Amino acid sequence: MKKILLIEDDVVLRENTSELLELSNYNVINAPNGKKGVELAQKALPDIIVCDIMMPELDGYGVLEALTKNDTTKHIPFIFLSAKTERKDVRKGMDLGADDYITKPFSEEELISAIESRLAKASILKDLREKHEEDEEEIRNLNDLKNFFDDNGKIFNFSRDKLIYKEGNNSNYIFLINKGLVKCHKLDEQGKELTTALFKEDDLFGYTSFTQNLAYQESATAVKDTELVGLSKQELTNVLHSNHKVTLELIQLLTEDLAGVKNQLLQMAYSSVNKKTATTILQFAEKLNRKPKDIIRISRNDLASVAGIATETLIRTMSNFKKQGIIEIEGRNIRILDLEKLQEIC
Repeated sequence: MKKILLIEDDVVLRENTSELLELSNYNVINAPNGKKGVELAQKALPDIIVCDIMMPELDGYGVLEALTKNDTTKHIPFIFLSAKTERKDVRKGMDLGADDYITKPFSEEELISAIESRLAKASILKDLREKHEEDEEEIRNLNDLKNFFDDNGKIFNFSRDKLIYKEGNNSNYIFLINKGLVKCHKLDEQGKELTTALFKEDDLFGYTSFTQNLAYQESATAVKDTELVGLSKQELTNVLHSNHKVTLELIQLLTEDLAGVKNQLLQMAYSSVNKKTATTILQFAEKLNRKPKDIIRISRNDLASVAGIATETLIRTMSNFKKQGIIEIEGRNIRILDLEKLQEIC
């Protein structure tokens, strides 16, 4: 039976939530404030912690900071429970290292689902940590490197259309996408945005020079709600210095990225508008991990930016595709109706 530490100063809510969790076959330990919660966490070592934010003596942020500094408690999954819904509070909690954030009032399904998913992830990460402790072999490939990101990186969350970093910012982090979609983009001499790359779940991005203190050479924006794991450039450099095999794989990845950008530029220069539009729709369908006939929800500006054509031109071309029965359009939503015909245009 999994052990949950519930830290909540509201007596009624604490008792009700505790009862709900016990009925779901969890062993629940209760703490009435943050200070007592830290003591119980270090003593009982629960499998997961659910903690209110606004509490006397020590608030939820203080609890999380205290536990992450302790080697015995720093890996315990931590879920914030609070009535505070302001984005800055959500971001602060996640930046401190919380695994999830549930707002009051919440349903039983929301709470249990969050706990089960975080326990599952913690179990997987624990297995990986134990495997790494037992196995002293080097990081041999990109999959091992991505596991290293998961184990040692910092979680960042960005809502749709939020800027992740701007061209010219210090390149402090290299990112792995846990979920979501990211576009990298630059402005040309006329101030028109050019999308240089799209990155989907499990992709790495944000790398510049590993030997020089270069700024980011382009901007990056979340195309939809996105969760990233960031590893500092210095940490990654240390890994690459001692793991030459993964260095070679990363070089290959960089080479493929450059080839992809080159092909995109060639397409923008020489392809017809129809081909650019069709190729871009298929590109987004692939990057969003959709089945061909699933709905693609993407802004026309993003489509036009990747295709390298004016938004008005893209809209006219898509309207023609719609008339031909190739795609279906409803608001921001696009559905591919005739995949073969769309592929023939490419």
